[in-house]
Parts: sequence; C-alpha cells; structure tokens
Amino acid sequence: MEKNNSETKKDIEELNRIVKLLAKQNFELLKAKEELEKELKRMIEHSKTLIRRDLELMQKRDELEEKIRELEKAKENETVLRIRELAKTRDIERKVAELEKAKASLDEISKMLVRRDLELMQKRDELEEKLRELEKAKEGETVLRIRELAKTRDIEKKVIELEKMRRFLMDALEEAKEAKNKAEEEKDKTLAIIQNFADGILVLDKENKVYLVNPQAEKFLNIKGSSLIGRIFSELSNFPNIKPIVEVVGEEIKEVFRKEVKISDNLILEVTVVAIILEEEKLGHLIILHDVTREKFVEKMKSEFVSISAHQLRTPLSIMKWILKMFLDGDFGEVTPKQREYIEKTYQTNERMIKLVNDLLNVSRIEEGRFVYKMELSDLGSICQSMFDAYQEEIKRKNLEFTFNKSQELPKVNVDVEKISLAIQNLLENAIRYTPSGGKIIMSLETKRNYIEFSIKDTGIGIPKSQQERVFTKFFRGSNALKTETEGSGLGLFITKNIIEAHGGKIWFESEEGKGTTFYFTLPVAG
Repeated sequence: MEKNNSETKKDIEELNRIVKLLAKQNFELLKAKEELEKELKRMIEHSKTLIRRDLELMQKRDELEEKIRELEKAKENETVLRIRELAKTRDIERKVAELEKAKASLDEISKMLVRRDLELMQKRDELEEKLRELEKAKEGETVLRIRELAKTRDIEKKVIELEKMRRFLMDALEEAKEAKNKAEEEKDKTLAIIQNFADGILVLDKENKVYLVNPQAEKFLNIKGSSLIGRIFSELSNFPNIKPIVEVVGEEIKEVFRKEVKISDNLILEVTVVAIILEEEKLGHLIILHDVTREKFVEKMKSEFVSISAHQLRTPLSIMKWILKMFLDGDFGEVTPKQREYIEKTYQTNERMIKLVNDLLNVSRIEEGRFVYKMELSDLGSICQSMFDAYQEEIKRKNLEFTFNKSQELPKVNVDVEKISLAIQNLLENAIRYTPSGGKIIMSLETKRNYIEFSIKDTGIGIPKSQQERVFTKFFRGSNALKTETEGSGLGLFITKNIIEAHGGKIWFESEEGKGTTFYFTLPVAG
C-alpha cells in the first residue's frame, strides 16, 4: 500500500512539472501572437496610408484627364485660337507631355501600390494562417493539458478512493476484532452458565455427537464427560445410567418434553430435548436433565396419604350412608317431615363425600398405575342412554332442554363399561351443573372412519380462555365455576382424560366464556 502511494505521488509530481512546462510554452506562444498581431496592425496601417496616397494620385490623375478632355474640346472648337496661340500650343504640348509623363508615373506608382497591396494582403493571409496555426496549436495544447489534468484528477480520485478503501478495511478489521472478542466473551459467558447450571445439560452437534457435558450431567449420570465427547449419542447405551435416556430420545434424536426417566431408585430425571436452530439452520440438539426425585417422592407420599385417608374414610361414610338410608326408609320408625328434611340433606352431603373419596381413590390408582380395566365389546349408545336416564330428574328439575343424537347403526367398541360410564357421567354432570336453568344440552354419537366420536354441548358458563390450558389437571376449577357452584373436587376431568386415553382415544374441548362448552372424545371401533 505504501509503495503504491509513493508511486502515485511521483506521478502527480511529474504531471505537475508537465503542466508548468505547458503553461510556460503557452505564455511564450501568447507573447509571440501579441507581437505578430502588433506587426500585422502596423502593416495594415501602412497599407491604409499607401491606399490613401494611391487614391489621392488617382484623383489628381482624373482631374488631369478632365483638363485634357477640356483642352481637346477647346482644341476642336477653337482651331483659330490654336493657330493664333501656336506659341502657347507648344507650351501646352510640353505641359501635356509632362502630364503624360506624370500620368505614366502615376500608373507606375498605382501598379506598385497594387503590388504592395497584394504583398501586404498575402503577408496578412500568411500572418492569419500562422495565427490560426498558433491558435490550433494552443487549442491542441489546451486539450492535451485538459487531458493531463483530467488524468491527474483521476489519479487523485483513485488515490482518495484507495485511501477510503484502506480506512474502510481497517474499520472492518477493527469491527471484526471487536465482534470476535464479543463472541468469545459471549461464548465464555454461555459456557460458564452451562457449567454452573442446576440442571444437567448435554449438547449434541449436527451428527448427534456429544459436544459438551456440564458437571451436573456428569453427576447425574455418574460418568466423566471426557469419555462421552465426540461419541454418537445413540451408541452410549452401554452406559447403564445413559441407556434409559437413549431409549427415550431414540436414535434419530426426537424432540421430547419433560419425559420422566428413572435412572435409579434414588434418581428420577425429567428429560427435555430441543433442537438448536440458528437462522433456520439446525446446529444440533440440547438435552436437559432435570432432577424431579424429590417432587416424585413428595407426590408419592401425597398419593399414599390420599389413598390411605380415602380408604379410611370410605368405610365410615358407607356405614353412614346405609344408616341414613334406613332412617329415610322408615326402618327405625316414622320420621317427621322436619327430620326427613335434615336427614335428606345429610344423606346428599354424605353422597358427595363418598364421590370425593372415590375420585381420590381413582386418582391414586391412576398415578400408581393400578387403575385396572376390564375390556369387553359394548354398545356406546346404550351406555350414553343409561347415563341420560339416571340424570333425567336433575335435567327436569333445572328445566334444561336435552337432546341425544346418534347414528342409526353404531359399531361396537372394546371398553371397560364401568370406566367409560364414569367418564361420560363426569362430562354430563358438568354440563348439567354449569348450565343455567332453561339452557340446552346436546349429546351426540357419530361414526367416523374407524372410530366413534362422542360430543356433549351445553349453553353454560363456559371456561375462561386464560384458564383453558389447565382444564385436565388435578383439582382445577374455573374461577367462574367457583362462583356458580361452590361444591366440586376438580378431579372429574383429570380422571376422564386418563380413562379415554387408556382406551386409545383422544379428548378435547371448545369453549367460550359466557356462551358454553363442547367436550369431545373418540374411541376406536372394535377390530
């Protein structure tokens, strides 16, 4: 770059010297032109003087010729006078001869003046030609000078552009250095975060090879990260603690969200796999290992407590139910209307307690994997009809318009009648409970391809949009439901979802607060 700048400066100095030389030559040419113009003016003035003298001589010649004509006329008209003045005639002839001589002299002078005039005109033409040549030469030199100046300016412009480019490259280099330093700093920060993260983290590259293992992951898996780096993740099944994770993730590294994996009796991990994507390019995968051992232990303790409590409550509640039933049936004698009113209220409250205990026991069985299913071929339409018949009195009491629609011929389904009845009962109870008096409920069964779709639509209070994600979780009850119906455990939909999914079906809903809700579930047709 410095060599190019030095050569450019030399070229500029040489161009400046040429420009000065051209300027000097131009000055000399201008000076010569001025001298020639002065000489031309002098010659033109001299020519004008000669022309004036020539004109004067020609005028005198014309005057003499006029006099000669007058004399000849006088000679012709006055012959007698000529004779008389013979002596004078000779004198006149002498004068005529002198005049002729003068005329000849004047002719010679005139010819000489014409020649000199022609010579002057020729010299003037020559001078004008020289002037034109000088002007042409001057124009050529000016063009050359302009070209040289343009070339000089072009060189200067290129030098400026080169300087700008040099500065731009230097700035770009500085920015690149800053970006590199910043990237290194960010990389160090990210690495520090990963190294100190409370969860275990494994980073895989594009080829699913282990790129990074943080200390917490080493602790969970009881293995040094250096023994895993560079190895394909699916080939790590020979490590006992990694094998369960490999089985969940799969050979192709599928995305997983909070999948529980039991590593040992004292360690349960929640595995999440996410793709690492940068500008639509997949760079690898991130495997996050979250320790949920304590949560699972607490959950197990809670389930066991609920199960034991429910079992302990079930017997006295059942005894209380039968005793109250005997009072209502008059087995212990007649009861007064007031006593019957109180006994019926107690009986209803006891029934709700029994249902709550049953729900708690069902939840406990589901969580412990003890929710046993006895499958048999059944008619789903008959099951729905029996549920409707059981709740006819409640529907009439609330003045609800109930419609049951079903296809003419429904195929059989392989289900546990008791469990499916419980699922339909939960959905029907919710529709009745949260639909105001005078509302509508529509229950439908429809055959679609290789499954039957059940739906129950109501014109009830609906579910707030902000709470719809929690509908199938344990103990969930909508904020508007709590205001409308204070009683309820919030376990019905959790149990229903598990029952439907255990039968190989799907359950979902559509709801708008203040307008109503529609629950759907599907069950596969018996093969």
